[in-house]
Amino acid sequence: MDVLITYDIADTEGAGGVRLRRIADVCEKYGQRVQFSVFECRLSATRLARMIGEVADVIDHERDSVIVYRFTGKIDDATLRLGRTQGRKLGQPWLL
Repeated sequence: MDVLITYDIADTEGAGGVRLRRIADVCEKYGQRVQFSVFECRLSATRLARMIGEVADVIDHERDSVIVYRFTGKIDDATLRLGRTQGRKLGQPWLL
Protein backbone atom coordinates (compact mmCIF):
# COMPACT_ATOMS: atom_id res chain seq x y z
CA MET A 1 0.00 0.00 0.00
CA ASP A 2 1.08 3.57 -0.51
CA VAL A 3 1.30 5.85 2.51
CA LEU A 4 2.31 9.42 3.18
CA ILE A 5 3.91 10.11 6.55
CA THR A 6 4.33 13.63 7.87
CA TYR A 7 5.66 14.75 11.21
CA ASP A 8 6.13 17.82 13.36
CA ILE A 9 8.65 17.58 16.18
CA ALA A 10 8.00 20.07 18.98
CA ASP A 11 11.49 21.57 19.05
CA THR A 12 14.74 21.17 17.16
CA GLU A 13 17.13 21.90 20.04
CA GLY A 14 18.54 19.36 22.46
CA ALA A 15 16.36 16.28 22.85
CA GLY A 16 14.00 17.55 20.13
CA GLY A 17 16.86 17.67 17.66
CA VAL A 18 17.76 14.09 18.49
CA ARG A 19 14.14 12.99 17.98
CA LEU A 20 13.97 14.92 14.70
CA ARG A 21 17.04 13.11 13.31
CA ARG A 22 15.84 9.72 14.57
CA ILE A 23 12.35 10.10 13.07
CA ALA A 24 13.88 11.13 9.74
CA ASP A 25 16.18 8.08 9.86
CA VAL A 26 13.22 5.77 10.48
CA CYS A 27 11.22 7.30 7.62
CA GLU A 28 14.19 7.12 5.24
CA LYS A 29 14.40 3.36 5.85
CA TYR A 30 10.85 2.92 4.59
CA GLY A 31 10.32 5.55 1.92
CA GLN A 32 11.49 8.56 0.03
CA ARG A 33 11.60 12.12 1.34
CA VAL A 34 9.45 14.48 -0.73
CA GLN A 35 9.68 17.49 1.59
CA PHE A 36 11.57 18.18 4.82
CA SER A 37 9.13 16.30 7.09
CA VAL A 38 7.13 14.38 4.50
CA PHE A 39 7.83 10.90 3.12
CA GLU A 40 6.11 8.74 0.51
CA CYS A 41 6.30 5.01 1.20
CA ARG A 42 5.19 1.83 -0.57
CA LEU A 43 4.81 -0.78 2.16
CA SER A 44 3.26 -4.12 2.97
CA ALA A 45 0.93 -4.21 5.97
CA THR A 46 3.73 -5.79 8.02
CA ARG A 47 6.28 -3.12 7.11
CA LEU A 48 3.73 -0.38 7.81
CA ALA A 49 3.11 -1.79 11.28
CA ARG A 50 6.87 -2.04 11.87
CA MET A 51 7.42 1.57 10.74
CA ILE A 52 4.59 2.85 12.95
CA GLY A 53 6.09 0.99 15.92
CA GLU A 54 9.52 2.48 15.30
CA VAL A 55 8.05 5.97 14.96
CA ALA A 56 6.04 5.54 18.16
CA ASP A 57 9.22 4.55 20.01
CA VAL A 58 10.98 7.76 18.91
CA ILE A 59 8.46 10.56 19.39
CA ASP A 60 7.42 12.43 22.52
CA HIS A 61 3.72 11.54 22.56
CA GLU A 62 2.86 14.68 24.54
CA ARG A 63 4.60 17.18 22.23
CA ASP A 64 5.22 15.72 18.76
CA SER A 65 2.76 14.95 15.96
CA VAL A 66 2.90 12.27 13.26
CA ILE A 67 0.20 11.66 10.65
CA VAL A 68 0.12 8.61 8.37
CA TYR A 69 -2.17 8.81 5.33
CA ARG A 70 -3.02 5.50 3.62
CA PHE A 71 -4.07 5.52 -0.02
CA THR A 72 -6.47 2.93 -1.42
CA GLY A 73 -4.67 3.05 -4.77
CA LYS A 74 -1.33 4.34 -5.89
CA ILE A 75 -0.21 7.60 -4.33
CA ASP A 76 0.51 8.97 -7.83
CA ASP A 77 -3.19 8.69 -8.70
CA ALA A 78 -4.08 10.95 -5.75
CA THR A 79 -1.26 13.45 -6.17
CA LEU A 80 -1.03 16.81 -7.87
CA ARG A 81 2.48 18.28 -7.82
CA LEU A 82 3.22 21.92 -8.52
CA GLY A 83 6.64 23.49 -8.81
CA ARG A 84 9.93 21.61 -8.53
CA THR A 85 9.67 17.92 -9.37
CA GLN A 86 11.20 14.98 -7.56
CA GLY A 87 14.27 13.23 -8.92
CA ARG A 88 12.37 9.94 -9.19
CA LYS A 89 8.91 8.58 -8.55
CA LEU A 90 7.97 6.29 -5.68
CA GLY A 91 8.80 2.72 -6.54
CA GLN A 92 11.34 3.56 -9.27
CA PRO A 93 14.80 2.07 -8.76
CA TRP A 94 17.80 4.27 -8.05
CA LEU A 95 20.07 4.48 -11.09
CA LEU A 96 23.70 4.68 -10.09
